[in-house]
Amino acid sequence: MKRVLLLLVLFSLSLLGNNHFNESQIKKMIGKMIILGFDGQSFNNTTLKNDIKKYNLGGVILFDKYYKSKKKKNIKNPKQLKTLISDMQNYSNYKMFISIDQEGGWVSRLNKKNGFSQTPKASYISKKNLSFAKRTYENLGSELSSLGINLNFAPVVDLAINKKNKVIVYQGRSFSKDPKKVVKYAKTFIQEMNKKNISSVLKHFPGHGSSLDDSHEGFVDITKTWSKKELIPYRKLINNNYAKMIMTAHVYNKKLDKNYPATLSYKTNTTLLRKKLKFTGVVISDDLQMKAISKHYTLKETVTLAINSGVNILLFGNHLNNKSLKLEKIVNTIYKQIEDGKIKLSSIINSNKLIKKVL
Repeated sequence: MKRVLLLLVLFSLSLLGNNHFNESQIKKMIGKMIILGFDGQSFNNTTLKNDIKKYNLGGVILFDKYYKSKKKKNIKNPKQLKTLISDMQNYSNYKMFISIDQEGGWVSRLNKKNGFSQTPKASYISKKNLSFAKRTYENLGSELSSLGINLNFAPVVDLAINKKNKVIVYQGRSFSKDPKKVVKYAKTFIQEMNKKNISSVLKHFPGHGSSLDDSHEGFVDITKTWSKKELIPYRKLINNNYAKMIMTAHVYNKKLDKNYPATLSYKTNTTLLRKKLKFTGVVISDDLQMKAISKHYTLKETVTLAINSGVNILLFGNHLNNKSLKLEKIVNTIYKQIEDGKIKLSSIINSNKLIKKVL
């Protein structure tokens, strides 16, 4: 019955002018929607190689170390990292996302300890003039480009509203509590990344700067602290064509959605972001292995809700613990949900079209 349902979906799409996709093609389209963390500092990971060849893995995310154990992960030094990235891209017959969290300051996977430049934190940059910011981010863009990195999960456009916020404000990851200032410095960051053909990702929608808790550790409710002011940077950057990719936050706000956190919320990612703010780019989830999501939802629930909410790329960092989630399991889970009619194939096709535009 499930197979018949999928065939009916495929047949309906073919009548609408879409190609008839077989199982392998659908699974490769699903694979393109995944960015995955992996183990190793050289490209001898047979699982990763299989993920690229069999499933067209959309991309990888690089970490210097694991979140809890602090054990070394992907990054040793510039020469090693450049070889790793080059070997990966040469192995695939398509362009992959090679992504990293390189905001500067606290969140710097590349730093002096592993032989790279040290970029200052956003709160420090915003105390300087724009010329300083431009030079700083120009240098950052050049370094990332020289390594082969083409996707940077930055800038943070959260507002530094809550002084007790440990995950954004305390770490100096926000440019300011003033949305105008945030927009001004975020534009500079994005411009310098664009010059080096590096895609920037605005984060964390719809705003994480007023929160009290850390979504790495568990449920985060911003209902009483969040305000519409936190949408201003997104609105301004979208309207001025600076927003190509936006990352969702794992925060819950019952004023926006009584049932789901932002990453899994249709009301947040489609009704608010796409329809009201007119965003037409790629929506990417924050790491779906953070406890704010993984403690409360199964993998099947997570991928189904995320895709149906309007998320185009699913991020699984595989760095919060030493147990890796396999791409095969993710792809097969999504494929079965398409078979069962729980996820529309058209959502997969549309996401692939959007991803192609930014790659």
